[in-house]
Formats: sequence, structure tokens, C-alpha cells
Amino acid sequence: MGARLAIFETFKTKHELTGEALRQRAIIVSLATQTNPSQTTRTAIAQKIAEETGTVWKNIYSGIFRDFDEILLPLGIVEEAGRLPLRRGPKALQEKGIPHYRLTNSGLVIAIALDEIVGREKVLGKFFSQYRDIDKEFQRQIETLIKFVPRFAYSLFKGYVKAYCDGRIDYVLPLNKAQFMQASDEIILIQKEFLESFIVMPKPEKEKALNFLKSID
Repeated sequence: MGARLAIFETFKTKHELTGEALRQRAIIVSLATQTNPSQTTRTAIAQKIAEETGTVWKNIYSGIFRDFDEILLPLGIVEEAGRLPLRRGPKALQEKGIPHYRLTNSGLVIAIALDEIVGREKVLGKFFSQYRDIDKEFQRQIETLIKFVPRFAYSLFKGYVKAYCDGRIDYVLPLNKAQFMQASDEIILIQKEFLESFIVMPKPEKEKALNFLKSID
């Protein structure tokens, strides 16, 4: 069995994300939200996650190292973006420098599926600005959904990325409409049923449906 992304993995006995899932999600969030190269090294990411979770960074560094080397890099979700020079330490390490990382286009799609990221529209915008191999009409449709029904749009990305994590689709990219829609078919069918029914509802029933939805936080 090859490498598999674990960002949706939960414990068998309880519906909570595993430590591996939380760690991988935190790495992707860090790379999606940080622009300073010094904050995208493995050590900096470990320190940031440790600070947010109240742990010692050296205790989680080995797990983060494995996530990079065995999962994120081999799957093409993350790539090395360059090297930062070192002023101290072994000469060989000073010459080679410390690698810092960034999300690939596949990694950006995965980041869009994570609710932890505030301002995901910026991540989506970055993806569209870099990724050219997409049907422009499909892109405009996604951008319209993001503008008017963002939760629904992001739920589609979540369904698509989960299908990838579960092994139901082999690759995140190329991003084509047929595969994207098929991966999130249940979500789409529910929304489609509601929309089609709502359009033909008499006014009193529409008001009842809206009042019911307004009661949901």
C-alpha cells in the first residue's frame, strides 16, 4: 500500500481526528497561510504547531519529518521552495542550507478543503492564478459558488479531497468537472433537490422552509 494522506482519518472507537490527521492538517494550514520562507521550514512549522497545541516542538518534530518525507513530498502535495543559508552549525549544512517548503497546486486544492483556514478564497485565487489546465467555464462556476454560497462550494472541495484520501480517485489534479462532481455527488444531489423543490414551492411553504433554516445556527 502506498503513501496516503490522512487528514480525514479518525479513531475507530470515536469520531475524532487522529494525531496524524491533525498534524498533517496543521502542516498544510501553515504552508497555506505563511509567506515568509523562514516560517516554512520543518523546524519553524514544528515550533508553530507546538505553540498552538501547548506541546514541546522537539516531541513532534519526528512526526512532522515523517509526514514530509513519507507522505506530503512523495504525493506531490508539498515541494521544496528553496534553501535558507545557515550562519552556524556544521560547514556542510551551512553550504547546503535549510530547506523551506510550499504547497504545490495539488496542495492548494487540498488546503481549500480545510475548514481551519480563514480566507480560503485567497488560496483558491492563488490556485486559479497558477493552474492553467482547467476549463474556464468550470472555473467561473466555482468562483460564482464561492461568492454566493461559499459553504456549499467548500463542501464540494471537501468531498473531492476526501475521495482522494479514501483512494476513490487517484489524483487531485487534473481538476476536471466530471470527476469533481462525481466525488461530491451526494452533497450535490441534496443541494439540487432542495433548490429545485424550493423554486416550485408555493409562497407559504417557502416561508416555512426559510423559517426552519433560520433556526439553524
